[in-house]
Amino acid sequence: MNRVAFTIFGIQIMWYAIMIATGAAIGILLAFREAKRVGFNEDKFLDILLSVMISGIVCARLYYVIFSPEEFNSFFEVINIRSGGMAIHGGVFGGIVAGIIACKIKKVNFWQLADILVPSVILAQAIGRWGNFFNQEVYGGLTNLPWGIAIDGLTGKYHPLFLYESIANLIIFAFLIWYRKNKKKSNGELFALYTIFYGIIRFFLEAMRQEEFILKFMGLSIAQIVSSLMVLVGIVIYIVRRKKQD
Repeated sequence: MNRVAFTIFGIQIMWYAIMIATGAAIGILLAFREAKRVGFNEDKFLDILLSVMISGIVCARLYYVIFSPEEFNSFFEVINIRSGGMAIHGGVFGGIVAGIIACKIKKVNFWQLADILVPSVILAQAIGRWGNFFNQEVYGGLTNLPWGIAIDGLTGKYHPLFLYESIANLIIFAFLIWYRKNKKKSNGELFALYTIFYGIIRFFLEAMRQEEFILKFMGLSIAQIVSSLMVLVGIVIYIVRRKKQD
């Protein structure tokens, strides 16, 4: 699989970058539509969204670099994100921190903002995961299933975990939209459900991953540990926010 989509002015544009950008663009449009629907101040929303996105990108890369330092030989390689190397967990945490700070500065409800954004985030993740297809990463063990994928340098076909997560993310997205229309009582519930369900999905998919670089602690990958914490925190937030009446 050629990672390069096309070349413009001598610069190679990677499929990974295109998929990430496409997911982000669609997510932004969806978030703007929801912000307008609920009456969230558009100027404040744009300012906060910008800070959330910048922090999310920086932290997604930083998280990946911290846990995979052997892949980088120079500062340029660290900041060159076009060909891959973004950790979703880092992006989520970076976005949350930036969102909390920005909401305090702008004097708006963080939980309302979070519920506006999380459907867009999970949809963007579903689309962005296809960047892993072009990079031939995020795969599981050998399989004879017809949708198994070949990996350069390896024999046989492997479980396309990026595909499994993409489908799971789309299901979570659909559920969050349904829940928002039919079950939501208080701001923060969608955010909590996102952390719970995405944490569960990532925990089990990470257990299937075969890449040698995955860092582990006491038999669990770092991603599994972080996903478990996401689930626990999400449950607590859901219980607390469900009792609120915003």
